[in-house]
Amino acid sequence: MAETVRLAVAQTPPIPGDVAVNLERIDALAARAAQSEADLLVLPEMVLTGYAIGAEQARALAESADGPSARRIAGIARSHGVAIAYGYPRLAPGGAVHNAAALINDEGAQVLNYAKTHLFGDVDAGQFAAGEALPTTAQWRGWSVGLAVCYDVEFPEVGRWLADAGADLVLVPTANMSGFDEVSRLLVPARALENGMFVAYANFCGSDARFDYGGLSVVAGPDGKLLAEAGRGEELLFATLDPAALSAARERYTYLADRRQNLHPGP
Repeated sequence: MAETVRLAVAQTPPIPGDVAVNLERIDALAARAAQSEADLLVLPEMVLTGYAIGAEQARALAESADGPSARRIAGIARSHGVAIAYGYPRLAPGGAVHNAAALINDEGAQVLNYAKTHLFGDVDAGQFAAGEALPTTAQWRGWSVGLAVCYDVEFPEVGRWLADAGADLVLVPTANMSGFDEVSRLLVPARALENGMFVAYANFCGSDARFDYGGLSVVAGPDGKLLAEAGRGEELLFATLDPAALSAARERYTYLADRRQNLHPGP
């Protein structure tokens, strides 16, 4: 049975190109999350390296799913007793570089690794290859947890894939730029409501050499209501997730049960 869990969502400015400094920051954020009795820390997209770093640097800094940074973050999670979801550039066995996210549980085991399937314009396509595998879910403290990355969550199909995989909670590392506030204010709550799940959306704030980032990280409940919402600046958000809210929302909003799959292909 799922237990009530406490989420920490980190909204931080990017630190481009410095993996060592970013790992130290992840350690510090995990310590803060643990001190506030959080069970899970969600970090932004490409938090390990910065997002807009260019194809050459993305390749130079890319690591395998079980590379040295993954092992370091596993140690951080284990030492603080906090699960960690984070974004990083993943080097695939065939040599492709993906915009990826991973979830490491509080025992230091990697339970999910996912490559972003929907690339955002030239900035993504110029740095990364698109992932070709649908997102999946894994069990954590009785919850079925899935990952999406930034632009993915703006497509209703992704939320529905995850719902069909049984997701109760979807973690979304993101690097959403200024000018796209509707994503966190409208689309993330809609994904949560229409699929009867919690969605945690962790964005950058501040800027790098190319972009200003919009902040407004959120945690949305399965009824579409926001449980926590950040402003524009650096912040560590907290939200408590009650599994009873899942059954209540799914009983009230019966979209999954009522859809006419016989009238359209796919999920």
